[in-house]
Amino acid sequence: MKGLNKVQLIGNLGKDPEIRYTPEGKQVAKFSMAANRTFKNKEGESIDDTQWFNIEAWSGLAKVIEEHLTQGDRIYIEGRLKTESYEKDGETKYFTKVVAQNMIMLGSSRNGGADSDEDDIPF
Repeated sequence: MKGLNKVQLIGNLGKDPEIRYTPEGKQVAKFSMAANRTFKNKEGESIDDTQWFNIEAWSGLAKVIEEHLTQGDRIYIEGRLKTESYEKDGETKYFTKVVAQNMIMLGSSRNGGADSDEDDIPF
């Protein structure tokens, strides 16, 4: 039986996407994304919790991201978690990112974050 590695997030871009190309010419877009939630603690106070995610998208999806997204835009991302490692000062460091496979634009910072039928385009 196969496993399942699936992530679904709704949030806002923390910065403009960074676009790069591999030596083979494949386009990759990288950006941070904040997902917020609010909950009440034991004392009944509302607590805002923001989690940050590093997102990576490839090829056609990277092109759409480059053309349409900027800091603050609200999106839905569906993808998978991927953990990678690197060496720093003789120590192995690990980090986890979301490799995006699908995206829906939910609102643009350019139109005040308002939802629009035109922005609800799945990729």
